[in-house]
Amino acid sequence: MGVPATATATLGDDFLRERAAKMRESLQKSQTITDNVVTILGSFDHRLSALETAMRPTQIRTNSIRKAHENIDKTLKSAEVILTQFDLSRQAETKILRGPHEDLESYLGAIGQLRNIIRFFSSHKGFKSSDVVLNQANNLLAKAISKLEDEFRQLLSSYSKPVEPERLFDCLPKSLQPSSDSPGHDSGGKNHHSAHHDNSLETAVYTPPTLIPPRVLPLLHDLSQQMVQAGHQQQILKVYRDTRSVVLEESLRKLGVEKLSKEDVQKMAWEVLEAKIGNWIHFMRIAVKLLFAGERKVCDQIFEGFESLRDQSFAEVTSSSVSVLFSFGEAIANSKRSPEKLFVLLDMYEIMRELHSEIETIFKGKACNEIKESASGLTKRLAQTAKDTFGDFEVAVEKDATKTAVLDGTVHPLTSYVINYVKFLFDYQATLKQLFQEFEDSGQTNSELASVTMQIMQALQSNLDGKSKHYRDPALTHLFLMNNIHYIVRSVRRSEAKDLLGDDWVQRHRRVVQQHANQYKRNAWSKILQCLSVQGLTSSGGGSVPGIDGGNSSGVSKALIKDRFKTFNMQFEELHQRQSQWAVPDTELRESLRLSVAEVLLPAYRSFLKRFGPLIDGGKNPQKYVRYQPEDLERMLGEFFEGKNVNEPKR
Repeated sequence: MGVPATATATLGDDFLRERAAKMRESLQKSQTITDNVVTILGSFDHRLSALETAMRPTQIRTNSIRKAHENIDKTLKSAEVILTQFDLSRQAETKILRGPHEDLESYLGAIGQLRNIIRFFSSHKGFKSSDVVLNQANNLLAKAISKLEDEFRQLLSSYSKPVEPERLFDCLPKSLQPSSDSPGHDSGGKNHHSAHHDNSLETAVYTPPTLIPPRVLPLLHDLSQQMVQAGHQQQILKVYRDTRSVVLEESLRKLGVEKLSKEDVQKMAWEVLEAKIGNWIHFMRIAVKLLFAGERKVCDQIFEGFESLRDQSFAEVTSSSVSVLFSFGEAIANSKRSPEKLFVLLDMYEIMRELHSEIETIFKGKACNEIKESASGLTKRLAQTAKDTFGDFEVAVEKDATKTAVLDGTVHPLTSYVINYVKFLFDYQATLKQLFQEFEDSGQTNSELASVTMQIMQALQSNLDGKSKHYRDPALTHLFLMNNIHYIVRSVRRSEAKDLLGDDWVQRHRRVVQQHANQYKRNAWSKILQCLSVQGLTSSGGGSVPGIDGGNSSGVSKALIKDRFKTFNMQFEELHQRQSQWAVPDTELRESLRLSVAEVLLPAYRSFLKRFGPLIDGGKNPQKYVRYQPEDLERMLGEFFEGKNVNEPKR
């Protein structure tokens, strides 16, 4: 039987009341505990406050002690750093006093340490002895740098030796190296003209000699770097200049370079001076492409990182040597002008043009500007002098008044000289074009060269016309002009001048040659040909004979026939004697002239002899009048224009 619902509810209420009562009891206990704890904590707080008050002096002393310890630590650390600097200073001093020679790397390291020490004490001026230490360190550094300067000088001097000529010649292209059987420096002038226009020279390889061993250069660089950092730039510049400039000058002296003044040059015989100019051209190539180029390489490596010092050092080392070379060129450019100097002036101008780009590259930087300007000035003066000499030559040709007599009417020495001169000029076409560009803005250098050449040719012809008038015999006048103009035309046709002067010029002057040949024949042979004419042979007086060949006429005077033969013989013998001494040097022209005379003379003589010879044959001593047969005349004509001496026996 189940429990009634009411009873169940009553049991539940009782349970809850019982739990609630227990909870109130627990809360009351908890409150009591809390109150007790609060009371205890309050008591603690009071005690702690009292304790704190009691401990405060102790805490203050503890903080002071801690700060004191911290200060002591800091002081000890500072002292340790300073002591370390002193140790480093003593170490550096020991190494520096030993000097750089034994161990340069260690010595340079000691200098670096010393600089760090100086920087340290400079930034710690508060240290009591910092000024004393700084003075000592700076004095030691000054001594160290002084020893470095001595080491730099000694090292540079030990490895700076003049370069022997043979070593330099080995660095040249094969075409410019002296032959084994020729003296060293003399070969330059001799080789220059033969190699002068060798196109291979434009791409030739020049290998500058090793002036200082590569292993030494880094050491010299390190030394110079330390000295520059120490502010000793001027000292190292002086050491480098004094050492290297002397060596460079000695290398050039061994090569054959001489220091010649303008007065020395003016006193020299032309043959001696010409050889020296040829050598100078050779020396300029060697100096710029080998010695100066090698010196620049050394200078750049030693003073790497110091551009102004590098350029200044190079300028001062090379200045004296450049001056010696350029002064000779200036002396030639400013010396008295003469035609034979034109070609050496062109050679000198040409080498300066050839070296222009190297000079601009090697002598870079502001410090070298004066040297570059000197080179440019010399080039322009050589060009101006060459141009003026060119002009002088034209005037000299036209006004040449040499007393050289050309009695035989051959080619005058002036003609061959001028033609050879002009032909030689064409070896310098490129140079002349460049030279004209120095003064012309138009750029028409070909027409300029042609114009100058024509002017020279015209000047020569004008002079020849004047010289031809000195001959008393008009025939010889025309023979002389024929010979000389023919020589000019033939020479032009066989040279590059033909392309410049043109075919019209050649054809026009060939016609002039022919005109003089015709004038010669007219003047030399017209009188003798009149002896072979029938005009004036007829006579109405006594002593006449019937017309020849049965022809009816009023008669021909036998006496006149005899007189004509006698006159012919006398004139021909005189022509033969005189004109055998005249000369036509060109074989083709000589044969042509003989043939043209024979073509006129021999037919006329044969005709006259055939017509009137029988009159003489029947008389007394016919050989007295008919002295020559046509074959004799032809043989004797073959002896004309041989230029035989007057005293030579007749053949």
